[in-house]
Amino acid sequence: MASRNAHYGSILDMAQRLRAKEISPVELTEHMLKRISVKDKQLKSYATVTAELAMKQAKKAEKEILRGRSRGPLHGVPIAVKDLCYTKGIATAAGMAIHKAFRPKFDATVVKRFADAGAILLGKLQMTEGAFAEHHPDITPPVNPWHRDHWPGASSSGSGVATAAGLCFASLGSDTGGSIRFPSAANGVTGLKPTWGRVSRHGVFDLAPTLDHVGPMCRTAVDTGAVLGVIAGADGNDPTASPMPVPNYLAGLERGLNGLRIGVDPKYNRPGVDDTMTAALNAALAVLRTMGADLRKVTFPETDEVVDEWTAHCGIETAFAHRDTYPKHKDRYGAALSGLIDLGHSLSATDYQKILLHRYDFCGKVRALFEDIDILVIPAQSAASPTLKQMETLGEQDPGELSSLLRFTAPFDLTGSPALTMPAGFTKAGLPVAIQFVGRHFEEDILVRAGHAYQRETDWHHQHPAI
Repeated sequence: MASRNAHYGSILDMAQRLRAKEISPVELTEHMLKRISVKDKQLKSYATVTAELAMKQAKKAEKEILRGRSRGPLHGVPIAVKDLCYTKGIATAAGMAIHKAFRPKFDATVVKRFADAGAILLGKLQMTEGAFAEHHPDITPPVNPWHRDHWPGASSSGSGVATAAGLCFASLGSDTGGSIRFPSAANGVTGLKPTWGRVSRHGVFDLAPTLDHVGPMCRTAVDTGAVLGVIAGADGNDPTASPMPVPNYLAGLERGLNGLRIGVDPKYNRPGVDDTMTAALNAALAVLRTMGADLRKVTFPETDEVVDEWTAHCGIETAFAHRDTYPKHKDRYGAALSGLIDLGHSLSATDYQKILLHRYDFCGKVRALFEDIDILVIPAQSAASPTLKQMETLGEQDPGELSSLLRFTAPFDLTGSPALTMPAGFTKAGLPVAIQFVGRHFEEDILVRAGHAYQRETDWHHQHPAI
């Protein structure tokens, strides 16, 4: 029988229990589906619940486990994916009214790899329209389980809410300007944006292809490593997926911070950041220091220019991604996504060339910085836990507010750098606060190792919303 709080277990703990036959995949899946049916009436994190498929996969996993066959740490574990990942024969709308009836003829590579690993698909998670900033007017946005008046993050809002609320053991999100990291921070979960190209985007709706990253959202750093180990790797259907070998992200965890050089730039971390976020970051640095971390003061490259240009860059790529349906069906688009595409259409080739040159210059400077450090520690966002009202009025009085929001996320979509977001405290009102570890390309194993070391010394990631 599934224990009362089984839904908050880690993937690795649950995998151990499944292998030991303390619980069966069928019992666990039934428990999760029942919980979704009760709790998600208020939280609205799922766009589609795939109960029939989940039970079919659970029965298959149960038979295999009883026969002694193990497909790895996700075997028999219920997960969910953001609703921009194609699922064969199952509605995949990407948060858009225009795709409401779309049922793909094949699975996205990440969905297929989950199935091959024996994971159980509970359903598709709600998201903002086309993975941009706002939910389509026809969609009820997911509700932050810590407090309904606070932002659930964008665009992987459903992924953050469902993972935090114990409605799946892991989820997939996508990150173009911060959309794995924002909902991870907002909902108090651990999210890993991998290196660009580490995970195939085949069968995943584009927002801006050279900025889009697909990655896991879980409750622990180790769990993100377990999921990344399943979904990462080369893909013949996606030439941009890196052929570099996929390491064992769970190896070497016992090494902790030993030998790692950790960079900190106070001048980058402090301006425009609220006191609660600053206090959480300083407390995290104090923990790292007591663990023997080699903390080094660094100077991070200036970000104002590339952050200010991120929206235009995204708009150009989004306009191309939607060329078959926009402006032909403009009336079915929401204001935010429509405005982004219109911006993309308004820019010239010379505008785009200027943006690209600034991007490449910035990427080179960041690459040089990581010659001297292994990890950069920064805030997850400038405001610890913004309210829905604050997000609705963002930039209305001060356009710089939007740049302030993006300054700790968008730069690493531009560089394609991996970043791990983790809970690091709470506001006075009891809302989660988060920090980021950023690493070199294809060194997610170091981020997972360092994140695990930090989470062994803290218990923020063990806290759950009262729902």
